[in-house]
Amino acid sequence: MKFDVVSLATWAMTCYVCGGYVAMSENNTAAVSEREELKFGSGKVPLPAIRSQDGVLGADVSQLTSATAFDCLKQKGYQYAIVRAHRSFGAVDTNAPATIANAWAAGLTRVDVYLFPCFRCGNAKSQVKNTVGHLNAQKSDYGMIWIDVEQHDWSSNKSANQEFFLELYETARALKSTGVYTSYSQWSQIMGADFTGGASASLWYPHFDQNPSFSDFKPFGGWSEPSIKQFQATIKECGAIIDKNWCP
Repeated sequence: MKFDVVSLATWAMTCYVCGGYVAMSENNTAAVSEREELKFGSGKVPLPAIRSQDGVLGADVSQLTSATAFDCLKQKGYQYAIVRAHRSFGAVDTNAPATIANAWAAGLTRVDVYLFPCFRCGNAKSQVKNTVGHLNAQKSDYGMIWIDVEQHDWSSNKSANQEFFLELYETARALKSTGVYTSYSQWSQIMGADFTGGASASLWYPHFDQNPSFSDFKPFGGWSEPSIKQFQATIKECGAIIDKNWCP
């Protein structure tokens, strides 16, 4: 995922093919932080048996992405998309509804959204409700909300971060199936390695080793196994800027 730069100009989607849930990304023009795991959580949607021998590819995007680009990605084997729906400076992403519609129009299997929260903006509950309200007003069809937890303007006080995260998470999962996008290092720095407040959620983790497998995963935060891995960041493919994800 990526955060917005300067004026700051996850997805999270259920991986039908993986038998799990997938995740998100923030502004692809910004510096990228590491991402790690994803785990199945409550409120899961039944997954159809669409499998490939080498796993399933997905793309997360943080910019307006056309149906033509998604169609091209689909031809290259991508089956799901995760679209940024809330930006790191505290505003909804107004491009999200169009990008979601374009992903469906291209025939992708599933489309989710991710929420990049803004700690310094306060009022976690409103950030979630504003995001969901905006998507509902545009009649956007999406599967899950992924909460992006990576280093960006969080407090140095882990207890304060934990409280803010729990407000995000509890508000989101009351409205939609909810997952978490984070890595061992990011979670440890922001929440504390032993904090298990998100362990009931699916986990999507980043590690940019260009290795589409879970062989690198280490349990943390109450998550014992991942569902999705973001293994390559900020690449240009089919005319779109994407992060590349994999699930078995």
